[in-house]
Amino acid sequence: MKIKTLLFGTAVVAIIAACATNPFTGKKTMAFVPNTQLFPTSFAQYNQFLGDNKIITGTKDAEMIKRVGQRISVAAERYLNANGNQGYLKDYKWEYNLVNDETVNAWCMPGGKIVFYTGILPIANGETGVAAIMGHEVAHALANHGQQRMSAGMLQQFGAVAGNVVIQDEQKRGLFNQAYGIGTQVGGMLPFSRGHETEADNIGILLMAIAGYNPDEAAQLWKRMKANSGGQAPPEFMSTHPSNDTRIANLTSWAPGAKAEARKFGVTSFRN
Repeated sequence: MKIKTLLFGTAVVAIIAACATNPFTGKKTMAFVPNTQLFPTSFAQYNQFLGDNKIITGTKDAEMIKRVGQRISVAAERYLNANGNQGYLKDYKWEYNLVNDETVNAWCMPGGKIVFYTGILPIANGETGVAAIMGHEVAHALANHGQQRMSAGMLQQFGAVAGNVVIQDEQKRGLFNQAYGIGTQVGGMLPFSRGHETEADNIGILLMAIAGYNPDEAAQLWKRMKANSGGQAPPEFMSTHPSNDTRIANLTSWAPGAKAEARKFGVTSFRN
């Protein structure tokens, strides 16, 4: 009993002590690894990735990626400053690179390091589609989703260790490990990841609108994503991402609000 109490108390103290605030939602989020430690590691890993892959420079597409990224980042800073979060981005070091790879993907590392693969450009179908993707990726960085995922993984590991310490019977321990692994993945980590993707979609469509890009294009992008996938996707509850249909419906419903928010920043027309 003392061990159980100690483990529980330690977990509670750690969670309370290691929290950050999401500047877009105002909600407390897990931050077991502070950005002062996370960002330098992220930057080093990003540089290593760039060294191991073919970076495209000097082309119209490469310049477009940088141009859109800068516009989205400026929009983020404008929004944050207007909502009482001046200085929030002081440790971010934005970088946007196009990589020669046919994979249909783009991603962002903590601290603002973004990669677009050439394979996603046909689906983006132009600068506004790139802006929809860029807004989503920048949103992941702004909301510190990488930090949260790392923290959630640490908490998941702590629970597994705690269970193995407390449960003495070997057979029961084996059953616990099996149930805990499936339960925390399907009931915890996957919904957690889907929540991050939905949040990034929501923030991203706002940022692209403030940057002057038509937010209606975000839903159109995901219609093209759906067509490209050929309908091949796991059930939503088993996936790290919301379904294409869920994303299309969400983005369609959020677009009018994103336009209204953009008007507060003087944006009255949008690039298509």
